[in-house]
Amino acid sequence: MPTLRSRPWLLATACTLATSITACAAMAAPTPATAHGPERPSPAADCALKGRTGWTDEGHDTDRAQFRRATGVHRVLTLFVDFPDARATDSTAAYADLLAPAAEWMRTASYGRSQLDLTFAHRWIRMPAASTGYGFQRGLTFEAHERYLRDAVAAADPYADFSRYDMVYVVPTRAAAAISFSPTYLYDPSTPGVVADGTRVKWAVTFGQDMWRWGHKVAAHETGHVFGLPDLYAFTGDTHGFVGGWDVMGNIGGHAPQHLGWHSWKLGWTRDDQVACPARPGRRTVRLTPVERPGGTKIAVVRTGATTAYVAESRRAEGNDPRPCSTGVLIYKVDSAVTTGNGPVRVLNGRPATTPPAGCGPLDLAAYGPGQSFTDPAAGVRIDVVAGGRSGDTVRITATGQAT
Repeated sequence: MPTLRSRPWLLATACTLATSITACAAMAAPTPATAHGPERPSPAADCALKGRTGWTDEGHDTDRAQFRRATGVHRVLTLFVDFPDARATDSTAAYADLLAPAAEWMRTASYGRSQLDLTFAHRWIRMPAASTGYGFQRGLTFEAHERYLRDAVAAADPYADFSRYDMVYVVPTRAAAAISFSPTYLYDPSTPGVVADGTRVKWAVTFGQDMWRWGHKVAAHETGHVFGLPDLYAFTGDTHGFVGGWDVMGNIGGHAPQHLGWHSWKLGWTRDDQVACPARPGRRTVRLTPVERPGGTKIAVVRTGATTAYVAESRRAEGNDPRPCSTGVLIYKVDSAVTTGNGPVRVLNGRPATTPPAGCGPLDLAAYGPGQSFTDPAAGVRIDVVAGGRSGDTVRITATGQAT
């Protein structure tokens, strides 16, 4: 869901604290590119992009003052709230059971490098205001959202020690139809914010009734915003016209919701030495291991500009992607200057003439197979799928050096 912002001046400086990206070790010798000698592969850092939006985007220089680091253990306190006009009459157990699988989903998606430690406070906490008074139905503002979180934290404070947790999830009763969707709360460092037990509540997800549609993957999506990931679905027009169901930051209910390899790299789940970054000009053959499993080279990246790159990765039916509509090589363009919800990632369709089966969208069939290729003459990039099998795919990357 869209993340709520507070002050324009704050957003303009949101990425001033940048994290460095360590260059990976030299990679295996590639296919010679010219008569002058073999190509020398660039370190992965040469293919990393800097963010240009001041908010959630595809840049690697994520502001760790604003967004939480995506590796390690995340201690999450889950609160259950009801309202004077929408009182809970059921147990909190069903709500916890719905969200609990998010921990395993995150562990699998991150190759074990990110762990949600979920604590469920199994009691209904009464909010001080009616469910219809928090602004969800009128277009939620940052201020109204923060008030909702503050009320929930204050009501729960007698029963919980907030100093023990890194994030908060707030889950409403199903009776509260007015709490309709599930936005992410990212704190504003320039304001007093929400404080309990001497601890600033910096990051939270406040769930809505859409959790019953999306299930535990809505927690994965919203927590992705906490880590700095943008929305990949479109805020206007064709909702899933940019990436289809290839990442949980796009279609939460998609058939292949495992995070894109680019996102895994941005989050620190994929190491620099698992990224192939061919030099320009040059040609290189890369063996890709599916992003759904740990180990191996995860993505091949061709940088085409200050904020743009093409990425190729291997996708298979396993892990968090048990039933994808297609498998093979996924090719997409990344632009770290494009804002969230406006297509910062755009998947290229390897099968545009194929009619998707029921339940699948056009881009869900986008994976390229052996013998297929993608070219962008203007950028000087060609990607050929050389081979594919159960263990992954082999691609040949050709960069002519036309783009800068």
